[in-house]
Formats: sequence, C-alpha cells, structure tokens
Amino acid sequence: MGIGGCIILIAAGGILTFATDWHTKGVNLDLVGLIMMAVGVIGLAAYVSIFKRRALPPTSQGDVPPVVEERYYSDERYGPRY
Repeated sequence: MGIGGCIILIAAGGILTFATDWHTKGVNLDLVGLIMMAVGVIGLAAYVSIFKRRALPPTSQGDVPPVVEERYYSDERYGPRY
C-alpha cells in the first residue's frame, strides 16, 4: 500500500467518523472510521520509514573503505614465485 492508499484510508475513515450520521444494526460506523484512520496512519508511517531508509546515500552509513582481498598461492602450477 503506497502513500495514496494510506491517504484514501485516512480520508474515508474521517468521512465515516465525522461527516456521516448513518446508524446501522450491528456495525458502529464511527469505530470503523477510526480503525480505518488508524490503519492509514500506521501504513503511512511504515511507508515513510521504508522510503527514508531507501533514500539514504550509501556513504551516510559510515565511511567504510572497500574490502580488498589479496590471494597468495604457494603452489607452482600457478606460476613461479619471485
């Protein structure tokens, strides 16, 4: 679910909670609206935190030099050693 879906959930939940006066048997629409708004806010926070983590440049995690591996072979089949 992206930012658009989260904003739609928040808006629809707000409309159900604050802008309607419908009464149904067995379903509390105010509670449904509050749940939708809460899910939208949680989804938006999760999306922003994941997006923020992806947007960081690689050098911001610390300036670590690259790892260079050197291999030394002692066997003669790989060439003479000088």
